[in-house]
Amino acid sequence: MDPCQFLKIVIGNLAIKFPGSNPPSSCYCRIKFKDLTPQSAAIPVIPFDGTHPDSGSHSVSACFNLSKSDVEKLVAAKKTPSKKPATNTILKVDVYDGSGAGTGCGFGSNGKLLGRVSVPLEFSTQVLESKNGTVVMNGWVLVGERKNKGLNPQVFVSVKVQPDPRFVFAFDGEPECSPQVFQVKGNARQPVFSCNFSCRQPADWISRSSSETSTSRSWLSSLKVDKDHHHHQSKERKGWSITIHDLSGSPVAAASMVTPFVPSQGSDWVSRSNPGAWLIMRPGEGTWKPWGRLESWRERAGTDGVGHRFELIPDVGVPASVMGPTGITLAQGSVPARSGGKFSIDITTGPSPASSPNSSIDFGSWNGSGSASSSGSEPGPGMGWWAGLVYRGFVMSSTVGGEGKASRPEVEVGSQHVACAEDAAVFVALAAAMDLSMDACRPFSQKLRKELRQNSGDFVV
Repeated sequence: MDPCQFLKIVIGNLAIKFPGSNPPSSCYCRIKFKDLTPQSAAIPVIPFDGTHPDSGSHSVSACFNLSKSDVEKLVAAKKTPSKKPATNTILKVDVYDGSGAGTGCGFGSNGKLLGRVSVPLEFSTQVLESKNGTVVMNGWVLVGERKNKGLNPQVFVSVKVQPDPRFVFAFDGEPECSPQVFQVKGNARQPVFSCNFSCRQPADWISRSSSETSTSRSWLSSLKVDKDHHHHQSKERKGWSITIHDLSGSPVAAASMVTPFVPSQGSDWVSRSNPGAWLIMRPGEGTWKPWGRLESWRERAGTDGVGHRFELIPDVGVPASVMGPTGITLAQGSVPARSGGKFSIDITTGPSPASSPNSSIDFGSWNGSGSASSSGSEPGPGMGWWAGLVYRGFVMSSTVGGEGKASRPEVEVGSQHVACAEDAAVFVALAAAMDLSMDACRPFSQKLRKELRQNSGDFVV
């Protein structure tokens, strides 16, 4: 399998200093590129004659991802003669005084705009083919227009454009219709997996995995308790499973609905306090080995979406103090119910559930050392650091269809996380589980398609 070419623009090492003796107590910025979603980050305020606080840690604050076709469009647009200057390759960093921005993270809407830093980006085939990436900027820049010479604040910013190859997979139909899965590269589509959707009881998976390690048994035991806890419910969606097979027909990954999706009492919705859950599994030693757990529910406060939390189930040898009571959280968020969106695991910007605040990740090799290790600081407390050793940078993303719409997920997986077909298949199974969760979290007054209602216990009130 050959990966597709992607680029990521990594922004980090932020710091700001002010002339004079009365600088703001806090600052933040909004980083924009093209029509991609802007990202916000705090900027440490340092004395004007002070040294950069991240001179040894190389922190990451934001990251934008571009496909090869995106880059080719930018290159073509720049070559097209135009009277107007090209603005689609400008990275914009708007800097705000966050002292009066309200509570929370300091990224309030009432922060005072101090000015903008613009960074022109160069894209070429050389950048796409580069292995180590290109440093576009790494130094101090004046904020805003240069009208008040010597009085402008200065921001330290590092910008690096680097390759981020990914494998791309596309379902040839809705997951519940047992479709084929193709690997996509450019205009070429090659079948690599097939899916088998069925409605079976969670006990089938538990019995098949009963000979697993103590870690696996404890997880499966707790999942069986969840099943028994919901057994009294008269309305439930349960027993859905999807198995991923390679071209030889061998099962290489699976997702099983081990905790039924049930409406909260007096409601028509699956609540966050009582989510449904999937177990994502890989084959191992003649049985299924738990790899991750996906919980899903319907968000009703503020926005209407399907909330999710994905936890990695560590193998044996990971101390409980590191793993935490529920596993290692790699992703959590919400996907709009009506329009759909993306489910993603991206451990690039910190702090995040799976990286310490000082994790270097992309800037670890900034000085050409070639090392991908962290800055040398001790691992953070609790969960997170162990997963950071396993998964770094972009891990995966998948498209998720909106409610009632035909959905054929497209899955991207970082090439550094794929050493064999089974590695890719487990992310394909996770993508299928997330897509199916959109149906599992639909109001119970709505009737599901026949493939999902067979033996599922779902009915219309």
